[in-house]
Amino acid sequence: MKEVWVKADPWQKELVTTALEGGADAVMVASQDVGKVKELGVIQTVSHEGDIRWEEDVVLLEISSTEDEDKIVDMSRHKKVVVRTTDWNVIPLENLVARTQNIFVEADNPDDAKMALTVLEKGVDGLVITAMDPVMVKEMLSLVKSERQKLELCPLEIRSVRSMGMGDRVCVDTCTMMGEGEGILVGNSSKGLFLVHAESIENPYVAPRPFRVNAGAVHAYVSLPGGKTSYLSELKAGKEVLCVNWKGEAVSLVVGRVKIEQRPLLLVEAMGPDGEVSMILQNAETIRLVGKEGQAISVVNLHPGDVVLGRVEAAGRHFGHKINESIIEN
Repeated sequence: MKEVWVKADPWQKELVTTALEGGADAVMVASQDVGKVKELGVIQTVSHEGDIRWEEDVVLLEISSTEDEDKIVDMSRHKKVVVRTTDWNVIPLENLVARTQNIFVEADNPDDAKMALTVLEKGVDGLVITAMDPVMVKEMLSLVKSERQKLELCPLEIRSVRSMGMGDRVCVDTCTMMGEGEGILVGNSSKGLFLVHAESIENPYVAPRPFRVNAGAVHAYVSLPGGKTSYLSELKAGKEVLCVNWKGEAVSLVVGRVKIEQRPLLLVEAMGPDGEVSMILQNAETIRLVGKEGQAISVVNLHPGDVVLGRVEAAGRHFGHKINESIIEN
């Protein structure tokens, strides 16, 4: 997900409170104002004496030529780079986004923000809001933080569903309510993840818990923001997971609690576009996958030939990061 910083230099208390309330990742302030920020709330500061330090962690560079592009690309390998230009146009930004990461740009209005966030369908990694009007800042924060990433989901055809005995399964309780057709991506291997539905469906057995996904066994991979994965067992309060709906629209959710308990398990095996994929889930009627039209399908009602939604990609992870190497996962 995109990082967004709010510039409050010169000091303006209302800008900092707007940043806090709007979910900004950091505020950019003068060194003497770092303490004032900490008195208002918990948020990172960008300053020579802040949490993110100028020159050490981030640099500001202007761009006016291809030589400047090369310098920015080189610097971005080690630090975040805030790119500034007096004559901004899309082409230099496209070049940078195509070549590197860690690129931040300044924007003082929603139109410039939208352009930066969508260039080459990928966008920059971060936005520095320089508007001095708190109302405008609030609007731009809402634009960035409510933006949904688009993922490509694919059909997975069920081949078998088998009882696997007892094991440890993980319930992921997020800080956000999820609706019908929404959940998180989980799988036995990073090459194939199933869209596991949130517990947002009414049923006669237990009350709905729309903030929860009964996600599967402790060993499984779960999709995180930024193209990363984690083991379900590694999730804890304060971490983020990727919530995805049946259309492939994804947004980051904060984890509030994780419950690991012994429960009877099921092995679900399916065929995807690139071969077999599988997932181990709790054996219970309230555990559901997501069908092609967004409908919730209980795992106890799955049959060979049924089609559910998931995501496939090349296997291979190192500490949650996608890598290119020879690897076999079964």
